[in-house]
Amino acid sequence: MTNIIIFLGPPGAGKGTQASRLAEDNNLAHISTGDMLRGHVSNNTELGKTAKSLLDEGKLVPDSLVIEMLIERLNADDCKNGAILDGFPRTLAQAKSLETLNENFSISKVIVFEAEQNELIKRILHRGETSGRGDDTKESISVRLDVYKEDTEPLIEYYDKGNLTVKINAVGEIDDIYNLISRSFS
Repeated sequence: MTNIIIFLGPPGAGKGTQASRLAEDNNLAHISTGDMLRGHVSNNTELGKTAKSLLDEGKLVPDSLVIEMLIERLNADDCKNGAILDGFPRTLAQAKSLETLNENFSISKVIVFEAEQNELIKRILHRGETSGRGDDTKESISVRLDVYKEDTEPLIEYYDKGNLTVKINAVGEIDDIYNLISRSFS
């Protein structure tokens, strides 16, 4: 049985930073669905070819295709000790489909990153300046935060019902936030 830890939170909350560190320190796979999708496309896999044709037409990659990629990824050897999902699920439909994936996977915890909108905007703008990410503009940040509120934030209540959530204040020093997350596993 592969234990899955989900990292939920708005853009700029530090999910990727913390997921990488937690995965490395605990011998877990860090699965970013965006990276996974880009990897399939760049490696020209069958799933990647399908995704690329949809993206080239300006369409979203359907949940069924992302789930198929995710199942394949979760069956990889590096997931045998567990995996952290960063960027999935993003919607209630995805959360429900994740639960019905397979009896070999189980959601053990959902870490919810909490931060004020002003702090998130400041962080993302800084990230855009330092990393050169073209999608980190004031306009795109506003849209992404609205999408998060509408589509992803309802997942917190959904996972609360299963007593799976641990809420983390994502503002502060990276090490302090990491320690809060680590303590939630003891």
